Amino acid sequence: MWSNLSKFRVDTAIIYVVITKLFQAGGGAMSIFFIAKYLTKEEQGYYYTFGSILAVQMFFDLGFSTIITQFVAAEFAFLKLEGSTGLVGSEKSLSRLSFLLRFCLKWFSITAVVFIVFLLCAGYLFFTKFGMRDLRVEWRIPWVILAVATATNFMVSPILAFLEGLGKVKEVAKIRFIQQVFQLISLFSFLVLGFKLFSVSLAAFVSVSIVIFLILLGTERKLLNFIYLQLKEWKIDYKKEIFPFQWRIALSWISGYFIFQLFNPLVFATEGATVAGQMGMTLVALGGILSVSMSWIHTKVPSFSSYIALKDYTLLDFTFNRALVQTSIISAFSLVVFNSLVYLLQYNNHSLGNRFLPVGLTLLLSIATFINQFVGALGTYLRCHKQEPFLNMSLVMAIFTASTIYFVSKSWGIYGVVLCYTSIVSASLLWGTYIFRLKKKEWHSTQVKK
Repeated sequence: MWSNLSKFRVDTAIIYVVITKLFQAGGGAMSIFFIAKYLTKEEQGYYYTFGSILAVQMFFDLGFSTIITQFVAAEFAFLKLEGSTGLVGSEKSLSRLSFLLRFCLKWFSITAVVFIVFLLCAGYLFFTKFGMRDLRVEWRIPWVILAVATATNFMVSPILAFLEGLGKVKEVAKIRFIQQVFQLISLFSFLVLGFKLFSVSLAAFVSVSIVIFLILLGTERKLLNFIYLQLKEWKIDYKKEIFPFQWRIALSWISGYFIFQLFNPLVFATEGATVAGQMGMTLVALGGILSVSMSWIHTKVPSFSSYIALKDYTLLDFTFNRALVQTSIISAFSLVVFNSLVYLLQYNNHSLGNRFLPVGLTLLLSIATFINQFVGALGTYLRCHKQEPFLNMSLVMAIFTASTIYFVSKSWGIYGVVLCYTSIVSASLLWGTYIFRLKKKEWHSTQVKK
């Protein structure tokens, strides 16, 4: 069995990550039933709009959690593990890792405080203004609990990204799997017990508590302690090495909010909580499919970064191309199955089908999801070079998406929003492919490893 899996580049790390993503996607599918049963349509709208507002954390992360793994992997290419709690190899790389770990902990600790203050204020103002028609929905205390839990998770996230850069992809996947198990069990339990919107808040609190507990309990803590103490004269110059890359990633991430997360708050404000709930449930299901399919790409980021550091572009392309084929096949198959299920539910007038967008809109969003998966894979490959050539494309897409959807939603409603979004995403496929081919040729043409 394992030998057959290896033919498809399904290594142990991918197995753990895919199991986690499948569990997450399966849990997401189950949550649809629980949400439909134990929350009203208005509460469902709040539930998914909560998630869209929480996504503003990318404005505070500024792309740092993405580049941590790549920078760590680039230094780890000149080191190797000694047992499970130490590293040997280049003293320079070890010292630079130590500096990066210290910098990450400081950066995210300070930013988390600012983040939670923003969430509390922004959430209160938004739901007070646009949620007045749903006075029976108790959202204030759940929002406070959820904001605190999310800010805490934000502060822990760089530690997991750092460990992935050290090749601990499997170990991090285990942590995230256990986290998902506890979060879903907590969510379902609280919903059944009638906690309403408190369910998502308390489940998030349980989730981040589990992650902290596992990090403190495992051997990874000792490895991080070892690295933390290895700081010598070699450091990473933030202004020269990280910032030139980070500001581009940051703008791309911020653009990503307007491209992917603006829907629910906008629909909530213009068409109400019920339609926002339909949009949210559809996007969550499609997001689960995207998350699972991209596992073949994301688990290879440390490998991509290491191959680039060693200038082994032949192995880099071989690994990427096979991973891209895998993720595309999984994505296409899953999207066909999902759309078929939505069609059958709505054709048979099942009550669950009404919790999703109409099948035509779901199909359009599915097409956009497949394109995003493909373009996202190309972007991941390029960013492992510590470059962000998709910046201009992301900015243009964000401006077009935000402005077009804002005006279209007033005249054409949800149908205009989805149609415009899919059209813009389709245009990004041509632009993204062009950038990928251009930059790959430019970066690799003069430095091919013999």
